Amino acid sequence: MRQVHQRSALQTDTARGAVAVLTLVLAMPAVLHAADSGRPNILFILADDLGWRDLGCYGSSYYRTPNIDRLAARGMRFTQAYAANPLCSPTRSSVLTGLWPARTGITAPVCHLPQVVLEKGLVKGNPKMPVLVANSVTRLKTSYVTLPEVLREAGYRTGHFGKWHLGAEPYSPLQHGFDVDWPHWSGPGPAGSYVAPWKYPAGLGVKGKPGEHIEDTLASHVVQFIRENKDRPFFANYWTFSVHAPYDAKDELVAKYRGLVNPSNPQRNPVYAAMVESLDDGVGRVLAALEECGIADKTIVVFFSDNGGVSWSGQGAAKHKSVRFQADMKAPPTSNLPLRNGKASLYEGGVREPCIIIWPSVTRPGTVNDSVIQSIDWMPTLLDMAGVPIPRGVKPDGISLVSMLKGGSLARDAIFTHFPHDTPASGQHPGTSVRQGDWKLIRLFAQNDEGSDRLELYNLHEDPGESKNRAAEKPEIARELNERITSFLTEAEAVVPVRNPKYRPASQQSPAGPIRQSGAAGAGDRRDGK
Repeated sequence: MRQVHQRSALQTDTARGAVAVLTLVLAMPAVLHAADSGRPNILFILADDLGWRDLGCYGSSYYRTPNIDRLAARGMRFTQAYAANPLCSPTRSSVLTGLWPARTGITAPVCHLPQVVLEKGLVKGNPKMPVLVANSVTRLKTSYVTLPEVLREAGYRTGHFGKWHLGAEPYSPLQHGFDVDWPHWSGPGPAGSYVAPWKYPAGLGVKGKPGEHIEDTLASHVVQFIRENKDRPFFANYWTFSVHAPYDAKDELVAKYRGLVNPSNPQRNPVYAAMVESLDDGVGRVLAALEECGIADKTIVVFFSDNGGVSWSGQGAAKHKSVRFQADMKAPPTSNLPLRNGKASLYEGGVREPCIIIWPSVTRPGTVNDSVIQSIDWMPTLLDMAGVPIPRGVKPDGISLVSMLKGGSLARDAIFTHFPHDTPASGQHPGTSVRQGDWKLIRLFAQNDEGSDRLELYNLHEDPGESKNRAAEKPEIARELNERITSFLTEAEAVVPVRNPKYRPASQQSPAGPIRQSGAAGAGDRRDGK
């Protein structure tokens, strides 16, 4: 018998929960009986670490993704969809709340750590740290009104399946608006491995037969949820573990992709390719369940990823070798080319994502959309698509995409990404970026020799690979966009990294071992969840 963690009728979500529910009830019209509401179902599929080029419909010639490709053929595919952060937990918080990660303070993937940090601020410095970076919040506070909370109040049955990474009890999906949660796991990836035997705590009841793949089991739970709720509106939050580390896959699939490796193709890691296929298989099973239940034509489907693919070479790749497939991990997990860099980077490879939307009878099959959208838009957009009003007093930073999905224009001026951390694996220094039109400016905090901020300006239409910094050539554009960043940081009440006044260069320090930067998001301190 499957074990799905469910929200008890007697459960209280802390004192704030009662207040939030009362606010929602007062702010919304009387909830219609679910069976009579006529509202669409919502299936939100969020892949983990899947890069912009990691699907056949986005140009990959190595990975096999027939099910997701068919999804794109049925709906609208976006070429310029962005995560609000180049790492997972911050983006996930933005999906649920519609808020910038800079506002919530979750700016690094640290929500699996035992320390409960609920208030944002700078790390405590030491003389070896040239820049004081942010100390990320480690839990999604229950004071935020979330997408599933609002949908549940409107009569939706809500279920979360897969990766969460926003905090364990009392910050789990069950405290954020979900009726059911599987596997009720707060870790950054599957426990131990993708292929059973797994290492989930015994109390969760998550057991698998030797060789069973976690994505197959996850898809089965989503399918069961769909079948159980086919006669009422539901919100299925299907957040896959794939293709996050540990790099592990079915033996037969790894062997298959070894035989398909082309040494000249930058995407040539057979373990990663096998993981992509298992992801695609799971998506295919869930989509088939919608068809079998006769509800595909009244189900909104979104496919998205939380950050760019891991494209690191050298140190970055070495720290993410698979125990079972070390020989296959000589190549980086994936390549985001022609985009620059990857996960944990403010460059395009770290934040531009594959994105597909199916809104039956609204989005035209097989269409491609170049509009600039961001993960903060999902909360207001999905509520708008469902005909559910945003509660009074709730002000998302994102905007509804409904007018654009219906053929209109998108009233957006700029998008921002705040990443106030050092990440040695990707080479990223703490910074903030803004994209306005074709121009993108990155401000890197206190990175010049004298401690001032360094600016990088790129024209993404002419230079999608961000190879030519035009800040000196276009000073007026750089100045204008830098002012936009300043306004954003103020509006979001962001934690801004600063030069460490106690910093002493290595030549002035006494010999000693390295001191870990507690606020960093680098691979060395496992804050990227690896």
